[in-house]
Amino acid sequence: MNNSLGNPARLLGAGLRALLVLTVLCGVLYPLAVTGVAQTLLRHRANGSEITSDGRVVGSELIGQTYDLPPRNPAGPPPGPRPDLRWFQPRPSNGLGANSVNTRYALILSGATNRSGDNPDLIRWVKEAKKAVLADNRAGEYEPKPADIPADAVTSSGSGLDPHISPAYAALQAHRVAERNGLAPARVERLVRDHTEGRTLGFMGEPRVNVLRLNLALRELTGK
Repeated sequence: MNNSLGNPARLLGAGLRALLVLTVLCGVLYPLAVTGVAQTLLRHRANGSEITSDGRVVGSELIGQTYDLPPRNPAGPPPGPRPDLRWFQPRPSNGLGANSVNTRYALILSGATNRSGDNPDLIRWVKEAKKAVLADNRAGEYEPKPADIPADAVTSSGSGLDPHISPAYAALQAHRVAERNGLAPARVERLVRDHTEGRTLGFMGEPRVNVLRLNLALRELTGK
């Protein structure tokens, strides 16, 4: 009888000791070690690649956001977001749902719309976006042509949260941004070139422009 009772007790004790050791090792020491290494060697990336301006966080270099005007009637129903055309605009983010929590970007999840090329909703979104791009980016004698509009100006990215636009889309917006801010187009075009990132390691991906960093540089240039 004593052996019958002792064996389960020893097994239970060994299991509890193993649970305690593994809890301390995997649940306390390992997370602390990984956090310490990340905060020491990769602090910027470990904290979400945050971008600060004037001492406060204004966004992440990994997550896109919108640049809209305030609602016309804050007390009433929203008339829909209207882009603030003083700033460079990001890619569209249609089709992935809306939220009232993260008002910086009209998405509640990340992912592709999975709509085919002949889907009526996708075709309508592209046509509406193309019409808006042509209308919004007229500036003085400059008038963009339909053939000048790159794909990223009228389609969302695979994640819907892309913080970058193509240099072509940024250049297309430069005349409008210059006019709205009282700047010479050549100065804004140079700003775009200065903030164009090349391919990763020289051969992966495509050249791109981070919209948030570009708009922060624009704000410094205009003093707004």
